[in-house]
Amino acid sequence: MAASEENSALFPIFILTIMALPLVPYTILKLCRATSKKTKSIHCECSISNFSTWSNLTVVLLWVIMGVLVYYIKHISREIQVFEPFSILGLEPGASDSEIKKAYRRLSIQYHPDKNPDPEANKYFVESISKAYQALTDPISRENFEKYGHPDGRQGFQMGIALPQFLLNIDGASGGYYYFGYKVMDVFIKAAEYMEIPVRRTDGEPLQKVFMSVRSELNLDLKNIKQEQAKFWKQHPALVKTQLLIQAQLTRETEALSPELQHDFKRVLELAPRLLEELMKMAVIPRTTQGHGWLRPAIGVLELSQCIVQAVPLSTRKAAGGFTEGAAPFLQLPHFNEAIMKKLARKVKGSDFSGASGYMALDERNELLTHTVGFSTAEVQDVEMVLDMMPSLTLEVTCETEGEEGIQEADIVTVHTWVNLKHPNSNNVWFSQKVTFMDEATAITAASKAIEETMEGAGANVKETNKAVREALERVKKGSQLLMGKFQAPAEGNYNLICYLLCDSWIGCDVKTSLKLKVSKRTRAGTRGGHVAEEGAAPEDGAEEEEEIEEEEYDDYESEYSEDDEDNKQDRNKKGAVANGSVHRKGSRSSSEGSGSDEE
Repeated sequence: MAASEENSALFPIFILTIMALPLVPYTILKLCRATSKKTKSIHCECSISNFSTWSNLTVVLLWVIMGVLVYYIKHISREIQVFEPFSILGLEPGASDSEIKKAYRRLSIQYHPDKNPDPEANKYFVESISKAYQALTDPISRENFEKYGHPDGRQGFQMGIALPQFLLNIDGASGGYYYFGYKVMDVFIKAAEYMEIPVRRTDGEPLQKVFMSVRSELNLDLKNIKQEQAKFWKQHPALVKTQLLIQAQLTRETEALSPELQHDFKRVLELAPRLLEELMKMAVIPRTTQGHGWLRPAIGVLELSQCIVQAVPLSTRKAAGGFTEGAAPFLQLPHFNEAIMKKLARKVKGSDFSGASGYMALDERNELLTHTVGFSTAEVQDVEMVLDMMPSLTLEVTCETEGEEGIQEADIVTVHTWVNLKHPNSNNVWFSQKVTFMDEATAITAASKAIEETMEGAGANVKETNKAVREALERVKKGSQLLMGKFQAPAEGNYNLICYLLCDSWIGCDVKTSLKLKVSKRTRAGTRGGHVAEEGAAPEDGAEEEEEIEEEEYDDYESEYSEDDEDNKQDRNKKGAVANGSVHRKGSRSSSEGSGSDEE
Protein backbone atom coordinates (compact mmCIF):
# COMPACT_ATOMS: atom_id res chain seq x y z
CA MET A 1 0.00 0.00 0.00
CA ALA A 2 1.56 3.22 -1.12
CA ALA A 3 -0.55 5.44 1.09
CA SER A 4 -2.28 4.87 4.37
CA GLU A 5 -6.01 4.50 4.17
CA GLU A 6 -6.95 7.73 5.90
CA ASN A 7 -4.85 9.73 3.42
CA SER A 8 -6.18 8.00 0.32
CA ALA A 9 -9.04 9.06 -1.91
CA LEU A 10 -11.26 6.45 -0.31
CA PHE A 11 -11.30 8.04 3.12
CA PRO A 12 -13.99 10.64 2.20
CA ILE A 13 -16.29 7.72 1.41
CA PHE A 14 -16.00 6.64 5.03
CA ILE A 15 -16.79 10.15 6.29
CA LEU A 16 -19.70 10.49 3.86
CA THR A 17 -21.17 7.17 5.01
CA ILE A 18 -20.88 8.05 8.69
CA MET A 19 -22.57 11.41 8.10
CA ALA A 20 -25.33 9.99 5.90
CA LEU A 21 -26.39 7.26 8.32
CA PRO A 22 -27.95 9.63 10.90
CA LEU A 23 -28.50 12.68 8.67
CA VAL A 24 -30.75 11.17 6.01
CA PRO A 25 -33.26 9.56 8.41
CA TYR A 26 -33.27 12.66 10.63
CA THR A 27 -33.94 14.94 7.66
CA ILE A 28 -36.81 12.77 6.43
CA LEU A 29 -38.31 12.68 9.91
CA LYS A 30 -38.00 16.44 10.28
CA LEU A 31 -39.67 17.08 6.91
CA CYS A 32 -42.53 14.73 7.77
CA ARG A 33 -43.12 16.52 11.05
CA ALA A 34 -43.00 19.92 9.36
CA THR A 35 -45.69 18.98 6.82
CA SER A 36 -48.03 17.14 9.18
CA LYS A 37 -47.80 19.24 12.31
CA LYS A 38 -49.94 22.36 12.54
CA THR A 39 -47.97 25.15 14.04
CA LYS A 40 -49.27 28.38 15.46
CA SER A 41 -48.55 31.33 13.25
CA ILE A 42 -46.42 34.03 14.70
CA HIS A 43 -46.88 37.58 13.51
CA CYS A 44 -43.56 38.47 12.05
CA GLU A 45 -42.65 40.62 9.13
CA CYS A 46 -39.80 38.26 8.15
CA SER A 47 -40.41 34.64 7.30
CA ILE A 48 -36.85 33.61 8.05
CA SER A 49 -37.62 33.36 11.76
CA ASN A 50 -39.60 30.22 11.04
CA PHE A 51 -36.56 28.62 9.46
CA SER A 52 -33.49 29.83 11.32
CA THR A 53 -33.54 27.47 14.27
CA TRP A 54 -30.38 25.80 15.46
CA SER A 55 -31.53 22.36 14.35
CA ASN A 56 -32.46 23.55 10.88
CA LEU A 57 -29.20 25.40 10.42
CA THR A 58 -27.27 22.33 11.59
CA VAL A 59 -29.08 20.10 9.11
CA VAL A 60 -28.43 22.52 6.26
CA LEU A 61 -24.75 22.80 7.19
CA LEU A 62 -24.35 19.02 7.29
CA TRP A 63 -26.02 18.68 3.89
CA VAL A 64 -23.63 21.28 2.50
CA ILE A 65 -20.68 19.29 3.84
CA MET A 66 -22.09 16.12 2.32
CA GLY A 67 -22.46 17.88 -1.01
CA VAL A 68 -18.83 18.96 -0.89
CA LEU A 69 -17.78 15.39 -0.10
CA VAL A 70 -19.83 14.02 -2.98
CA TYR A 71 -18.24 16.54 -5.34
CA TYR A 72 -14.77 15.66 -4.04
CA ILE A 73 -15.31 11.94 -4.40
CA LYS A 74 -16.71 12.35 -7.90
CA HIS A 75 -14.14 14.71 -9.37
CA ILE A 76 -10.93 14.35 -7.38
CA SER A 77 -10.65 10.70 -6.33
CA ARG A 78 -8.19 8.70 -8.33
CA GLU A 79 -9.50 6.10 -10.71
CA ILE A 80 -7.75 3.08 -12.18
CA GLN A 81 -7.14 3.77 -15.85
CA VAL A 82 -7.29 0.70 -18.08
CA PHE A 83 -4.56 0.72 -20.71
CA GLU A 84 -6.20 0.47 -24.15
CA PRO A 85 -3.61 1.12 -26.91
CA PHE A 86 -6.15 0.90 -29.75
CA SER A 87 -8.37 3.51 -28.11
CA ILE A 88 -5.41 5.80 -27.43
CA LEU A 89 -4.44 5.72 -31.11
CA GLY A 90 -8.06 6.12 -32.18
CA LEU A 91 -8.24 2.71 -33.85
CA GLU A 92 -10.56 -0.25 -33.76
CA PRO A 93 -9.23 -3.49 -32.20
CA GLY A 94 -7.48 -5.63 -34.79
CA ALA A 95 -6.19 -2.74 -36.90
CA SER A 96 -3.38 -3.53 -39.32
CA ASP A 97 0.24 -2.43 -38.90
CA SER A 98 -0.10 0.22 -41.61
CA GLU A 99 -3.13 1.73 -39.88
CA ILE A 100 -1.25 1.75 -36.56
CA LYS A 101 1.73 3.57 -38.09
CA LYS A 102 -0.53 6.04 -39.87
CA ALA A 103 -2.41 6.85 -36.64
CA TYR A 104 0.88 7.24 -34.76
CA ARG A 105 2.24 9.72 -37.34
CA ARG A 106 -0.99 11.70 -37.20
CA LEU A 107 -0.90 11.96 -33.39
CA SER A 108 2.84 12.73 -33.42
CA ILE A 109 2.20 15.84 -35.51
CA GLN A 110 -0.33 16.96 -32.90
CA TYR A 111 1.38 15.99 -29.60
CA HIS A 112 5.11 15.51 -30.29
CA PRO A 113 7.29 17.86 -28.15
CA ASP A 114 8.92 19.23 -31.30
CA LYS A 115 5.50 20.19 -32.67
CA ASN A 116 3.68 21.08 -29.47
CA PRO A 117 5.58 22.74 -26.57
CA ASP A 118 2.70 22.24 -24.14
CA PRO A 119 3.96 20.15 -21.15
CA GLU A 120 0.63 18.33 -20.92
CA ALA A 121 0.85 17.36 -24.58
CA ASN A 122 4.41 16.16 -24.05
CA LYS A 123 3.32 14.06 -21.07
CA TYR A 124 0.42 12.55 -22.98
CA PHE A 125 2.67 11.71 -25.94
CA VAL A 126 5.32 9.99 -23.81
CA GLU A 127 3.06 8.14 -21.37
CA SER A 128 0.20 7.20 -23.68
CA ILE A 129 0.82 7.54 -27.41
CA SER A 130 4.39 6.20 -27.48
CA LYS A 131 3.55 3.37 -25.11
CA ALA A 132 0.45 2.45 -27.11
CA TYR A 133 2.39 2.43 -30.38
CA GLN A 134 5.15 0.35 -28.86
CA ALA A 135 2.66 -2.09 -27.38
CA LEU A 136 1.23 -2.75 -30.83
CA THR A 137 4.47 -2.87 -32.84
CA ASP A 138 7.22 -4.25 -30.58
CA PRO A 139 6.98 -8.08 -30.38
CA ILE A 140 7.89 -8.32 -26.69
CA SER A 141 5.61 -5.45 -25.70
CA ARG A 142 2.82 -6.92 -27.83
CA GLU A 143 3.25 -10.26 -26.07
CA ASN A 144 3.22 -8.60 -22.63
CA PHE A 145 0.10 -6.64 -23.57
CA GLU A 146 -1.76 -9.70 -24.78
CA LYS A 147 -0.67 -11.70 -21.74
CA TYR A 148 -0.85 -9.14 -18.93
CA GLY A 149 -2.82 -6.26 -20.43
CA HIS A 150 0.17 -3.90 -20.28
CA PRO A 151 3.27 -3.54 -22.49
CA ASP A 152 5.58 -3.49 -19.46
CA GLY A 153 4.33 -6.85 -18.24
CA ARG A 154 2.56 -7.69 -15.01
CA GLN A 155 1.46 -4.61 -13.12
CA GLY A 156 0.98 -4.25 -9.39
CA PHE A 157 -2.57 -4.14 -8.10
CA GLN A 158 -3.46 -1.71 -5.34
CA MET A 159 -6.59 -1.80 -3.27
CA GLY A 160 -7.84 0.66 -0.70
CA ILE A 161 -10.24 0.41 2.19
CA ALA A 162 -12.63 3.24 2.99
CA LEU A 163 -11.78 3.13 6.69
CA PRO A 164 -9.42 5.28 8.76
CA GLN A 165 -6.10 3.93 9.92
CA PHE A 166 -7.08 3.85 13.60
CA LEU A 167 -9.75 1.26 12.77
CA LEU A 168 -7.38 -0.88 10.72
CA ASN A 169 -4.11 -0.73 12.62
CA ILE A 170 -4.25 -2.98 15.66
CA ASP A 171 -0.98 -1.66 17.08
CA GLY A 172 -1.89 0.20 20.22
CA ALA A 173 -5.55 -0.75 20.09
CA SER A 174 -7.10 -1.32 23.48
CA GLY A 175 -9.09 -4.30 22.28
CA GLY A 176 -6.20 -6.21 20.73
CA TYR A 177 -5.15 -7.92 23.92
CA TYR A 178 -8.57 -9.26 24.72
CA TYR A 179 -9.61 -10.10 21.19
CA PHE A 180 -6.61 -11.96 19.82
CA GLY A 181 -5.51 -13.73 22.96
CA TYR A 182 -8.83 -15.16 23.95
CA LYS A 183 -10.00 -15.86 20.40
CA VAL A 184 -7.07 -18.24 19.97
CA MET A 185 -7.98 -19.86 23.26
CA ASP A 186 -11.62 -20.18 22.20
CA VAL A 187 -10.60 -22.10 19.09
CA PHE A 188 -8.11 -24.26 20.97
CA ILE A 189 -10.51 -25.53 23.63
CA LYS A 190 -13.13 -26.50 21.04
CA ALA A 191 -11.02 -29.38 19.71
CA ALA A 192 -12.99 -32.60 19.25
CA GLU A 193 -10.44 -34.46 21.39
CA TYR A 194 -11.28 -32.23 24.35
CA MET A 195 -14.99 -32.65 23.78
CA GLU A 196 -14.54 -36.40 24.30
CA ILE A 197 -13.20 -35.96 27.84
CA PRO A 198 -16.00 -37.10 30.18
CA VAL A 199 -17.76 -34.64 32.48
CA ARG A 200 -18.87 -36.18 35.77
CA ARG A 201 -21.53 -34.96 38.11
CA THR A 202 -18.95 -34.95 40.89
CA ASP A 203 -16.83 -32.44 38.93
CA GLY A 204 -19.23 -29.58 39.63
CA GLU A 205 -17.94 -28.45 43.02
CA PRO A 206 -14.20 -28.82 42.22
CA LEU A 207 -14.69 -26.90 38.98
CA GLN A 208 -16.44 -24.14 40.92
CA LYS A 209 -13.35 -23.79 43.09
CA VAL A 210 -11.12 -23.66 40.03
CA PHE A 211 -13.43 -21.06 38.48
CA MET A 212 -13.09 -18.78 41.51
CA SER A 213 -9.29 -18.99 41.38
CA VAL A 214 -8.96 -18.33 37.63
CA ARG A 215 -11.93 -16.02 37.14
CA SER A 216 -9.73 -12.99 36.50
CA GLU A 217 -8.23 -14.75 33.45
CA LEU A 218 -11.55 -15.56 31.76
CA ASN A 219 -12.05 -12.12 30.19
CA LEU A 220 -15.37 -11.56 31.93
CA ASP A 221 -16.99 -8.14 31.99
CA LEU A 222 -16.71 -6.99 35.60
CA LYS A 223 -19.58 -4.53 35.17
CA ASN A 224 -21.97 -7.40 34.45
CA ILE A 225 -20.17 -10.12 36.35
CA LYS A 226 -23.30 -12.08 37.28
CA GLN A 227 -24.57 -12.22 33.72
CA GLU A 228 -21.09 -13.08 32.46
CA GLN A 229 -20.71 -15.92 34.93
CA ALA A 230 -24.12 -17.31 34.05
CA LYS A 231 -23.22 -17.12 30.36
CA PHE A 232 -19.94 -18.93 31.01
CA TRP A 233 -21.61 -21.84 32.81
CA LYS A 234 -24.25 -22.18 30.08
CA GLN A 235 -21.62 -23.36 27.62
CA HIS A 236 -21.17 -27.03 26.83
CA PRO A 237 -19.86 -28.76 29.99
CA ALA A 238 -16.85 -30.14 28.12
CA LEU A 239 -15.87 -26.63 26.98
CA VAL A 240 -16.21 -25.26 30.50
CA LYS A 241 -14.12 -28.07 31.92
CA THR A 242 -11.38 -27.80 29.30
CA GLN A 243 -11.07 -24.04 29.62
CA LEU A 244 -10.88 -24.18 33.41
CA LEU A 245 -8.22 -26.90 33.30
CA ILE A 246 -6.15 -24.92 30.78
CA GLN A 247 -6.47 -21.80 32.94
CA ALA A 248 -5.45 -23.85 35.97
CA GLN A 249 -2.24 -24.71 34.13
CA LEU A 250 -1.62 -21.10 33.11
CA THR A 251 -2.21 -19.75 36.62
CA ARG A 252 -0.49 -22.69 38.36
CA GLU A 253 -3.58 -23.52 40.40
CA THR A 254 -3.41 -27.26 39.78
CA GLU A 255 -2.93 -28.25 43.41
CA ALA A 256 -6.60 -27.56 44.13
CA LEU A 257 -7.77 -30.11 41.54
CA SER A 258 -9.46 -33.28 42.73
CA PRO A 259 -7.91 -36.67 41.83
CA GLU A 260 -10.45 -37.14 39.02
CA LEU A 261 -9.72 -33.68 37.64
CA GLN A 262 -5.99 -34.34 37.94
CA HIS A 263 -6.41 -37.28 35.57
CA ASP A 264 -8.38 -35.14 33.11
CA PHE A 265 -5.84 -32.34 33.51
CA LYS A 266 -2.99 -34.65 32.46
CA ARG A 267 -5.01 -35.76 29.46
CA VAL A 268 -5.58 -32.14 28.42
CA LEU A 269 -1.86 -31.39 28.59
CA GLU A 270 -0.97 -34.56 26.70
CA LEU A 271 -3.19 -33.52 23.82
CA ALA A 272 -2.09 -29.88 23.82
CA PRO A 273 1.16 -30.14 21.75
CA ARG A 274 -0.45 -32.07 18.92
CA LEU A 275 -3.51 -29.83 18.86
CA LEU A 276 -1.36 -26.69 18.88
CA GLU A 277 0.61 -28.10 15.96
CA GLU A 278 -2.58 -28.67 13.99
CA LEU A 279 -3.84 -25.23 14.98
CA MET A 280 -0.60 -23.77 13.63
CA LYS A 281 -1.17 -25.53 10.31
CA MET A 282 -4.55 -23.84 10.13
CA ALA A 283 -3.12 -20.46 11.14
CA VAL A 284 -0.43 -20.34 8.44
CA ILE A 285 -2.90 -20.86 5.60
CA PRO A 286 -2.82 -17.63 3.53
CA ARG A 287 -6.02 -15.58 3.65
CA THR A 288 -5.37 -13.75 0.37
CA THR A 289 -4.14 -14.63 -3.09
CA GLN A 290 -0.91 -12.76 -2.30
CA GLY A 291 -0.24 -15.16 0.58
CA HIS A 292 -0.96 -12.64 3.34
CA GLY A 293 -3.13 -12.69 6.41
CA TRP A 294 -1.57 -15.50 8.40
CA LEU A 295 0.99 -13.74 10.60
CA ARG A 296 -1.17 -12.57 13.50
CA PRO A 297 -3.08 -15.81 14.09
CA ALA A 298 0.17 -17.77 13.85
CA ILE A 299 1.81 -15.53 16.45
CA GLY A 300 -1.22 -16.01 18.66
CA VAL A 301 -0.92 -19.79 18.47
CA LEU A 302 2.79 -19.77 19.30
CA GLU A 303 2.36 -17.41 22.22
CA LEU A 304 -0.42 -19.59 23.61
CA SER A 305 1.97 -22.53 23.30
CA GLN A 306 4.65 -20.60 25.19
CA CYS A 307 2.25 -19.76 28.01
CA ILE A 308 1.03 -23.35 28.34
CA VAL A 309 4.56 -24.75 28.44
CA GLN A 310 5.79 -22.20 30.98
CA ALA A 311 2.51 -22.05 32.97
CA VAL A 312 2.22 -18.28 32.63
CA PRO A 313 -1.15 -16.45 32.39
CA LEU A 314 -2.05 -14.81 29.10
CA SER A 315 -2.76 -11.54 30.89
CA THR A 316 0.88 -11.21 31.93
CA ARG A 317 1.85 -10.65 28.31
CA LYS A 318 0.08 -7.33 28.53
CA ALA A 319 2.60 -4.48 28.49
CA ALA A 320 2.82 -2.87 31.90
CA GLY A 321 5.28 -1.06 34.13
CA GLY A 322 7.42 0.04 31.21
CA PHE A 323 8.03 -3.53 30.05
CA THR A 324 6.88 -4.10 26.48
CA GLU A 325 6.42 -7.84 26.95
CA GLY A 326 4.94 -7.57 30.40
CA ALA A 327 5.88 -9.86 33.25
CA ALA A 328 5.52 -13.09 31.28
CA PRO A 329 9.24 -13.61 30.41
CA PHE A 330 10.19 -13.36 34.08
CA LEU A 331 7.38 -15.38 35.56
CA GLN A 332 8.78 -18.42 33.74
CA LEU A 333 11.90 -18.15 35.90
CA PRO A 334 11.99 -19.90 39.28
CA HIS A 335 11.04 -17.92 42.39
CA PHE A 336 9.66 -14.97 40.38
CA ASN A 337 6.21 -13.55 41.04
CA GLU A 338 4.36 -10.28 40.52
CA ALA A 339 5.57 -8.82 43.82
CA ILE A 340 9.17 -9.35 42.75
CA MET A 341 8.40 -7.80 39.39
CA LYS A 342 7.23 -4.64 41.14
CA LYS A 343 10.50 -4.45 43.06
CA LEU A 344 12.52 -4.79 39.89
CA ALA A 345 10.36 -2.24 38.08
CA ARG A 346 11.28 0.39 40.66
CA LYS A 347 14.99 -0.30 40.31
CA VAL A 348 15.46 -1.17 36.66
CA LYS A 349 14.46 0.81 33.59
CA GLY A 350 12.24 -0.88 31.05
CA SER A 351 14.96 -0.76 28.41
CA ASP A 352 17.43 -2.47 30.78
CA PHE A 353 15.01 -4.92 32.28
CA SER A 354 15.77 -7.52 29.64
CA GLY A 355 19.33 -7.36 30.87
CA ALA A 356 18.28 -9.17 34.02
CA SER A 357 17.95 -12.27 31.87
CA GLY A 358 20.94 -12.18 29.60
CA TYR A 359 22.31 -8.76 28.61
CA MET A 360 23.58 -7.79 32.07
CA ALA A 361 26.91 -8.96 33.33
CA LEU A 362 26.70 -11.97 35.62
CA ASP A 363 27.93 -10.09 38.69
CA GLU A 364 25.56 -7.19 38.09
CA ARG A 365 22.62 -9.54 37.67
CA ASN A 366 23.50 -11.49 40.81
CA GLU A 367 23.75 -8.26 42.79
CA LEU A 368 20.37 -7.13 41.48
CA LEU A 369 18.69 -10.42 42.39
CA THR A 370 20.38 -10.61 45.78
CA HIS A 371 20.03 -7.06 47.10
CA THR A 372 17.01 -5.67 45.25
CA VAL A 373 14.88 -8.79 45.07
CA GLY A 374 16.19 -10.52 48.17
CA PHE A 375 16.98 -13.91 46.64
CA SER A 376 19.23 -16.30 48.49
CA THR A 377 22.35 -17.71 46.89
CA ALA A 378 20.56 -20.96 46.08
CA GLU A 379 17.66 -19.10 44.47
CA VAL A 380 20.03 -17.02 42.36
CA GLN A 381 21.71 -20.22 41.20
CA ASP A 382 18.32 -21.63 40.21
CA VAL A 383 17.62 -18.55 38.12
CA GLU A 384 21.04 -18.69 36.46
CA MET A 385 20.61 -22.38 35.68
CA VAL A 386 17.36 -21.73 33.82
CA LEU A 387 18.80 -18.71 32.02
CA ASP A 388 21.69 -20.86 30.80
CA MET A 389 19.20 -23.26 29.26
CA MET A 390 17.59 -20.55 27.18
CA PRO A 391 18.81 -20.53 23.57
CA SER A 392 21.04 -18.08 21.76
CA LEU A 393 20.72 -17.58 18.03
CA THR A 394 22.75 -16.43 15.07
CA LEU A 395 20.66 -15.54 12.03
CA GLU A 396 21.74 -14.75 8.48
CA VAL A 397 19.17 -13.96 5.80
CA THR A 398 19.71 -13.38 2.08
CA CYS A 399 17.14 -12.76 -0.60
CA GLU A 400 17.64 -12.98 -4.34
CA THR A 401 16.19 -13.94 -7.69
CA GLU A 402 18.03 -17.04 -8.83
CA GLY A 403 20.20 -16.42 -11.85
CA GLU A 404 19.64 -12.64 -11.81
CA GLU A 405 21.28 -9.63 -10.21
CA GLY A 406 18.23 -7.84 -8.86
CA ILE A 407 14.57 -8.32 -8.06
CA GLN A 408 11.87 -7.20 -10.43
CA GLU A 409 8.10 -7.28 -10.33
CA ALA A 410 6.59 -10.79 -10.43
CA ASP A 411 9.99 -12.47 -9.95
CA ILE A 412 10.09 -15.63 -7.88
CA VAL A 413 12.30 -14.56 -4.98
CA THR A 414 14.28 -17.17 -3.08
CA VAL A 415 15.02 -16.59 0.59
CA HIS A 416 17.99 -18.31 2.23
CA THR A 417 18.06 -18.29 6.01
CA TRP A 418 20.92 -19.74 8.00
CA VAL A 419 19.89 -20.39 11.59
CA ASN A 420 22.38 -21.43 14.24
CA LEU A 421 20.78 -22.40 17.54
CA LYS A 422 22.89 -22.96 20.63
CA HIS A 423 22.36 -23.36 24.35
CA PRO A 424 25.14 -21.82 26.45
CA ASN A 425 24.76 -24.34 29.26
CA SER A 426 26.89 -27.45 29.62
CA ASN A 427 24.28 -29.34 31.59
CA ASN A 428 23.79 -32.55 29.63
CA VAL A 429 21.14 -33.82 32.02
CA TRP A 430 18.41 -31.47 30.80
CA PHE A 431 19.63 -30.71 27.29
CA SER A 432 22.34 -31.82 24.94
CA GLN A 433 24.97 -29.15 24.56
CA LYS A 434 24.97 -29.54 20.78
CA VAL A 435 21.59 -28.70 19.32
CA THR A 436 20.66 -29.23 15.67
CA PHE A 437 17.29 -29.01 13.98
CA MET A 438 17.64 -32.37 12.21
CA ASP A 439 20.21 -35.15 12.22
CA GLU A 440 23.50 -34.08 10.73
CA ALA A 441 23.42 -36.43 7.74
CA THR A 442 19.99 -35.21 6.65
CA ALA A 443 20.97 -31.57 7.18
CA ILE A 444 24.16 -31.98 5.14
CA THR A 445 22.29 -33.60 2.27
CA ALA A 446 19.57 -30.94 2.25
CA ALA A 447 22.00 -28.01 2.45
CA SER A 448 24.32 -29.42 -0.21
CA LYS A 449 21.48 -29.98 -2.65
CA ALA A 450 19.98 -26.54 -2.05
CA ILE A 451 23.28 -24.69 -2.45
CA GLU A 452 24.21 -26.68 -5.54
CA GLU A 453 20.89 -25.93 -7.25
CA THR A 454 21.16 -22.25 -6.36
CA MET A 455 24.69 -21.87 -7.69
CA GLU A 456 23.89 -23.73 -10.90
CA GLY A 457 20.84 -21.51 -11.43
CA ALA A 458 23.07 -18.46 -11.01
CA GLY A 459 25.40 -19.73 -13.75
CA ALA A 460 28.32 -20.51 -11.43
CA ASN A 461 31.08 -22.83 -12.59
CA VAL A 462 31.99 -26.11 -10.92
CA LYS A 463 34.73 -24.56 -8.77
CA GLU A 464 32.44 -21.86 -7.38
CA THR A 465 29.69 -24.39 -6.75
CA ASN A 466 32.00 -26.75 -4.85
CA LYS A 467 33.31 -23.88 -2.73
CA ALA A 468 29.80 -22.80 -1.79
CA VAL A 469 28.86 -26.38 -0.92
CA ARG A 470 31.93 -26.76 1.32
CA GLU A 471 31.07 -23.55 3.17
CA ALA A 472 27.53 -24.79 3.69
CA LEU A 473 28.77 -28.13 5.04
CA GLU A 474 30.99 -26.35 7.55
CA ARG A 475 28.01 -24.40 8.82
CA VAL A 476 25.88 -27.51 9.14
CA LYS A 477 28.58 -29.32 11.09
CA LYS A 478 28.67 -26.38 13.52
CA GLY A 479 24.96 -26.75 14.21
CA SER A 480 23.42 -24.45 11.62
CA GLN A 481 20.57 -25.26 9.30
CA LEU A 482 19.65 -23.74 5.97
CA LEU A 483 16.00 -22.83 5.58
CA MET A 484 14.66 -21.83 2.18
CA GLY A 485 11.45 -20.37 0.90
CA LYS A 486 10.04 -18.65 -2.17
CA PHE A 487 7.57 -15.85 -2.76
CA GLN A 488 6.51 -13.72 -5.70
CA ALA A 489 7.90 -10.21 -5.78
CA PRO A 490 5.21 -7.53 -5.37
CA ALA A 491 4.80 -4.36 -7.41
CA GLU A 492 7.65 -1.92 -7.89
CA GLY A 493 8.67 -0.08 -4.75
CA ASN A 494 10.58 -0.21 -1.48
CA TYR A 495 9.35 -2.62 1.16
CA ASN A 496 10.22 -3.14 4.79
CA LEU A 497 9.77 -6.80 5.62
CA ILE A 498 10.36 -8.60 8.88
CA CYS A 499 11.84 -11.99 9.65
CA TYR A 500 10.43 -13.56 12.81
CA LEU A 501 11.93 -16.41 14.77
CA LEU A 502 9.58 -17.44 17.55
CA CYS A 503 10.14 -20.11 20.13
CA ASP A 504 7.26 -22.45 20.93
CA SER A 505 8.46 -23.05 24.49
CA TRP A 506 10.45 -20.17 25.97
CA ILE A 507 8.90 -16.74 26.43
CA GLY A 508 11.02 -13.75 25.43
CA CYS A 509 13.44 -15.69 23.23
CA ASP A 510 11.91 -14.38 20.04
CA VAL A 511 13.99 -12.58 17.44
CA LYS A 512 12.72 -10.05 14.93
CA THR A 513 14.85 -8.73 12.08
CA SER A 514 13.80 -5.87 9.81
CA LEU A 515 14.81 -6.23 6.17
CA LYS A 516 14.59 -3.79 3.28
CA LEU A 517 13.52 -5.07 -0.11
CA LYS A 518 13.68 -3.05 -3.32
CA VAL A 519 11.64 -4.26 -6.28
CA SER A 520 12.43 -2.73 -9.66
CA LYS A 521 10.06 -2.23 -12.55
CA ARG A 522 10.04 -5.11 -15.00
CA THR A 523 11.84 -4.14 -18.20
CA ARG A 524 10.36 -4.81 -21.62
CA ALA A 525 13.41 -6.68 -22.92
CA GLY A 526 13.49 -8.94 -19.88
CA THR A 527 16.82 -7.62 -18.60
CA ARG A 528 17.29 -7.21 -14.91
CA GLY A 529 17.55 -3.66 -13.73
CA GLY A 530 16.94 -4.21 -10.06
CA HIS A 531 19.63 -3.86 -7.48
CA VAL A 532 20.16 -4.71 -3.89
CA ALA A 533 18.61 -2.41 -1.36
CA GLU A 534 20.03 -1.40 1.97
CA GLU A 535 21.47 -4.25 3.93
CA GLY A 536 21.48 -4.88 7.60
CA ALA A 537 19.15 -5.91 10.32
CA ALA A 538 17.20 -3.45 12.36
CA PRO A 539 17.28 -3.85 16.14
CA GLU A 540 14.33 -5.19 18.07
CA ASP A 541 12.89 -1.72 18.56
CA GLY A 542 13.40 -0.67 14.95
CA ALA A 543 10.51 0.80 13.06
CA GLU A 544 9.06 -0.81 10.00
CA GLU A 545 6.71 1.87 8.70
CA GLU A 546 9.28 4.28 7.30
CA GLU A 547 9.35 3.77 3.54
CA GLU A 548 7.11 4.32 0.57
CA ILE A 549 5.46 0.91 0.46
CA GLU A 550 4.76 -1.35 3.40
CA GLU A 551 4.34 -5.07 3.61
CA GLU A 552 1.60 -6.68 5.73
CA GLU A 553 3.88 -6.95 8.73
CA TYR A 554 3.82 -4.62 11.72
CA ASP A 555 5.91 -1.73 12.95
CA ASP A 556 7.05 -3.27 16.18
CA TYR A 557 6.38 -6.86 17.00
CA GLU A 558 4.36 -6.97 20.15
CA SER A 559 2.63 -9.82 21.89
CA GLU A 560 -0.68 -10.89 20.44
CA TYR A 561 -1.90 -10.76 24.02
CA SER A 562 -0.75 -7.18 24.64
CA GLU A 563 -2.72 -3.97 24.41
CA ASP A 564 0.19 -2.47 22.54
CA ASP A 565 -0.03 -5.40 20.46
CA GLU A 566 -0.64 -6.82 10.98
CA ASP A 567 2.69 -13.79 7.81
CA ASN A 568 4.12 -17.38 11.86
CA LYS A 569 5.97 -20.07 12.79
CA GLN A 570 5.81 -23.80 12.66
CA ASP A 571 6.84 -25.79 15.77
CA ARG A 572 10.57 -25.86 16.34
CA ASN A 573 11.56 -24.21 13.03
CA LYS A 574 9.95 -22.73 9.98
CA LYS A 575 10.97 -19.89 7.78
CA GLY A 576 9.42 -16.66 6.90
CA ALA A 577 11.98 -13.99 6.10
CA VAL A 578 12.39 -11.86 3.07
CA ALA A 579 15.02 -9.37 1.99
CA ASN A 580 17.23 -8.55 -0.91
CA GLY A 581 20.79 -8.23 0.14
CA SER A 582 21.94 -10.04 3.24
CA VAL A 583 21.23 -9.66 6.89
CA HIS A 584 23.15 -10.98 9.84
CA ARG A 585 21.43 -11.14 13.18
CA LYS A 586 22.78 -12.54 16.38
CA GLY A 587 20.38 -13.04 19.24
CA SER A 588 21.49 -13.59 22.80
CA ARG A 589 19.77 -15.58 25.44
CA SER A 590 17.19 -13.57 27.26
CA SER A 591 13.88 -14.06 28.98
CA SER A 592 12.48 -10.85 27.57
CA GLU A 593 14.24 -10.34 24.24
CA GLY A 594 16.57 -12.88 22.79
CA SER A 595 16.86 -15.73 20.44
CA GLY A 596 14.25 -18.22 19.50
CA SER A 597 14.09 -21.66 18.03
CA ASP A 598 10.96 -21.25 15.97
CA GLU A 599 10.35 -18.94 13.13
CA GLU A 600 7.60 -18.20 10.76
